[in-house]
Amino acid sequence: MEIIHVSAECYPMAKAGGLGDVVGALPKYQTKLGHIAKVVMPMYRTKFLYNHEFEVVHKGAFGMAHYWFEYTIIKEATNVLGFDLYLVDINGLLNREKIYGYDDDTERFTAFQIAVVDWMSKWHHHPDIVHVHDHQAGLVPFMMQHCYAYKNLSSIKTILTIHNAQYQGWMDWSKSNYIPDWDKWKSGLLEWDNTINSLASAIKCASKVNTVSHGYLEELMYMANGLEKLFQYERGKCFGILNGIDTEVWDPETDKYLDEKYGLKDFAEKKRANKKELCARFNLEENKPLIVFIGRLVGEKAADLLPQVIGDSIYFMEGKMNFLVLGSGDPYIEYQLSNLHIHLFGYYNTQIGYNEKLSHEMYAGADFLLMPSRIEPCGLNQMYALRYGTIPIVRRTGGLKDTVKDFGEPDGFGICFNTASVGDICHAVYRATELYDQPEKMNQIIQHIMQIDHSWERSTEIYLNLYRA
Repeated sequence: MEIIHVSAECYPMAKAGGLGDVVGALPKYQTKLGHIAKVVMPMYRTKFLYNHEFEVVHKGAFGMAHYWFEYTIIKEATNVLGFDLYLVDINGLLNREKIYGYDDDTERFTAFQIAVVDWMSKWHHHPDIVHVHDHQAGLVPFMMQHCYAYKNLSSIKTILTIHNAQYQGWMDWSKSNYIPDWDKWKSGLLEWDNTINSLASAIKCASKVNTVSHGYLEELMYMANGLEKLFQYERGKCFGILNGIDTEVWDPETDKYLDEKYGLKDFAEKKRANKKELCARFNLEENKPLIVFIGRLVGEKAADLLPQVIGDSIYFMEGKMNFLVLGSGDPYIEYQLSNLHIHLFGYYNTQIGYNEKLSHEMYAGADFLLMPSRIEPCGLNQMYALRYGTIPIVRRTGGLKDTVKDFGEPDGFGICFNTASVGDICHAVYRATELYDQPEKMNQIIQHIMQIDHSWERSTEIYLNLYRA
């Protein structure tokens, strides 16, 4: 089977969140099972681009309203990722340093999608599946089926994976002429709530739709940022498939970022050594429980509550714990968290920005990972934490509810709470400090969670079964 993944992100070429991790791992595991998996994405100016060898495989051009773009498809030449990686270069649009955040993102990702479909229409053969990810690739199924120039692609089956339904790729109808000449009788397949909605279009046009956890699919039936009725109507072709993690990248026994690697037999000693180094670097006390937050500093992650949660926990629990935060996002949240360090020196520290190495070191050195998310379609961080013997503190939502069971329940191993509120989160932190004071129970939990299998092998088979269907 030949599968083409179309995505805005793919680790390690470019990553802003879980989407990049998934698209960087799923094709690799599909290839291992004997299938041909390829990824096509925009050509951002990243370190990966300059550190690897690429070859030109196609050149083309297309019109988008009154614009005319020439595009180039380049391919990573050494197969270093374990699958074929193709990059779309459109000079002036895609060859930028950041993935998102530009005023012309609508034009950038529409042009990207047109280039992908135009390129595929020139192939001498057809892939079996075109697998699109999130709204940045959401117009692809529509264009394959209803753009006159690409009708030769209309028989190819398409899959949409929704990593986050909050972002939908809205586009005013005045920009409908961006899409290459299409059947105007099919305008309803683009429209939702009087605007062009890329994600809604993909839900309508894709052969199958999946979300990245069962829990998130259920939540979308009543909380989908305006698409609730569409999910209810299309429920028959929607499935929940829990993400996996790349256990070759995330393995404490072989992790290239760790000075002290460890496994089940020596985690107590080596995890302590990682914690000691981490605490020394950030002026924290190694004898206290270390609670970390790793991720985007945005409202979805409830990061706006972190300053008060951290301050209240340290104050009311008399400094019985340490906090360390790594992430970037909302400038005001960044400012609050940075400023908090001045008042809580010795109990709390932060590093603003994206740092892959530090994230690995924090999973290895922390005692607890805090994820108070308001929305968490799947969540990979809690799976990384489990793999590294770090106990997750999570809100029961989306994929967090599917992957973490409270230690107070039979066979439980994490700390769970119900609402994204300061009170609930602080109470969960208190329970973490109480658990930390029971070293024998802590070690039992750590031994258990390090053996939980969240690898991609199982999820990959489920995706292949979805393709076959």
